[in-house]
Amino acid sequence: MSSATSAPSTPHLAVNRPNLTQVGTIVWLSSELMFFAGLFAMYFTHQAVAGPEVWSAGYDHLNVTFSAINTLVLVLSSVTCQLGVWAAEEFRKVRSGPIWQVTRWGMQEWFILTFLMGSFFVAGQVFEYAELAHEGLTIANSSYGSVFFIPTGFHGLHVLGGLIAFLFVLLRSFSAHRFGERDATFALVVSYYWHFVDAVWIVLFGTIYLLPLLQL
Repeated sequence: MSSATSAPSTPHLAVNRPNLTQVGTIVWLSSELMFFAGLFAMYFTHQAVAGPEVWSAGYDHLNVTFSAINTLVLVLSSVTCQLGVWAAEEFRKVRSGPIWQVTRWGMQEWFILTFLMGSFFVAGQVFEYAELAHEGLTIANSSYGSVFFIPTGFHGLHVLGGLIAFLFVLLRSFSAHRFGERDATFALVVSYYWHFVDAVWIVLFGTIYLLPLLQL
């Protein structure tokens, strides 16, 4: 009786391709990082050229305490954003319990809270700009004013862009009959952007508001 010999089976190799949306977002954020690096270079160059007297006169107009509170709100918004992402990754679009049980919140509740905190930050920045203009510090009347308003203004525009992105994700989730992997991916890439914006502001706050305290 002849025995048939079977050829050894070849194991199937699983190919894990990167998510193109996530990769594209990371590449784009890398270019944004270079943009802000240029703004930081502008800030330190003007500081060296203007001299300590001009810098001290401009810095005295800043309300460090108010900006610190505004910064804290923005930093905490990164926490609420990440909690929303974790909910999205578990496909929890909306809360599964009463509104006061935050542990059962879904992506929508966390992202709405993040949107409100980001809006608070932008409103605080607008208020600060109005106060500085009232005191006579503008982008046109001093070198310090230009290197203060340009970096913080561009950052504010990026925060507004993030708020629009949150609205897009929220409106998409409200209209979706089924919250799936694609929706979770959108939530994830928006969180990449928001964490980036927060990280840039932490460096801006440290450079513009805190570092001069060690130099004056």
